[in-house]
Amino acid sequence: MLLVQFKNKEGARHVGILENGTLRVIDGYATTYALAQAAIRSSQGLAALAEASAGSTTVAYADVTPLAPLDHEDAAHTYVTGTGLTHLGSADARDAMHKKIGGDVETLSDSMKMFRMGVEGGKPAAGEAGVQPEWFYKGDGSIVAATNEALAMPDFALDGGEEPEIAGLYVIGDDGQPYRLGYAIGNEFSDHVTERQNYLYLAHSKLRVCGVGPALLVGELPAHIDGVSRVLDTDGKVRWEKAFVSGENNMSHTIANLEHHHFKYQLFKRPGDVHVHFFGTATLSFADNISVQPGETFEVESPAFGPALRNKLTVVETQVAQVKAL
Repeated sequence: MLLVQFKNKEGARHVGILENGTLRVIDGYATTYALAQAAIRSSQGLAALAEASAGSTTVAYADVTPLAPLDHEDAAHTYVTGTGLTHLGSADARDAMHKKIGGDVETLSDSMKMFRMGVEGGKPAAGEAGVQPEWFYKGDGSIVAATNEALAMPDFALDGGEEPEIAGLYVIGDDGQPYRLGYAIGNEFSDHVTERQNYLYLAHSKLRVCGVGPALLVGELPAHIDGVSRVLDTDGKVRWEKAFVSGENNMSHTIANLEHHHFKYQLFKRPGDVHVHFFGTATLSFADNISVQPGETFEVESPAFGPALRNKLTVVETQVAQVKAL
């Protein structure tokens, strides 16, 4: 099932089940968050409640304004986080990576050591904890852009590059239990030039906006996901394009292991909070020496997730931060 959160032509919020370009509007719940909370509190599955609540009203997807697939009315109650060095890439890249990490561990870079740890211990038996992945914080709900919204890069950034990824979407129940609603396609978006200067700048490079959606895939993630990432120039023509794969068959960690190492922290189990957690990628235009320019558009598409995610790159002016003493 694909759920889309949207605004109609009158500006009213709704949630709908997407089927062949048409949305069946869900009655009684104006947001995905409200629908999820009702499912949690009534011990129902999200798909079952959505299906039972879908009425007779339909609207064409092309006639609505899609929103991010999950949000909170207070953006400060949404955590946007992620993991890196989790994907094996294509067969050629996978073979090359195994050769890189196959030698003496002491000769490896910190990144390659982390990747090797994931390959060796990222897929534990069910119910057990494996090796912990790289982890990063991106921001709160205010940084999440829906499809067709701009990705605003600060003018001090050295780069703005896409990272086509799958994100898990979660709501924390009243008892502190994390509940996964499902998954969405995303553009994690980072400053790769800043990160490349020094790996200790990774935290800075991740404090950027991101794109998520438009659809929420309810249920389990297929073991293999195919997708395509593109950069479109200012005329809408494809300037760069590359296929990407995801899903556990193409990862060095299980989803369950990545989730454990995020939600093992009590901080992330606050009742009512929303979490958007990116699972990593192995495909970047930056790796092909592409520098995306303001006015160009990122497009991330995967058949499993329905409509593509599209975001234009813009730049916002910043000023030197001034702190006042009280």
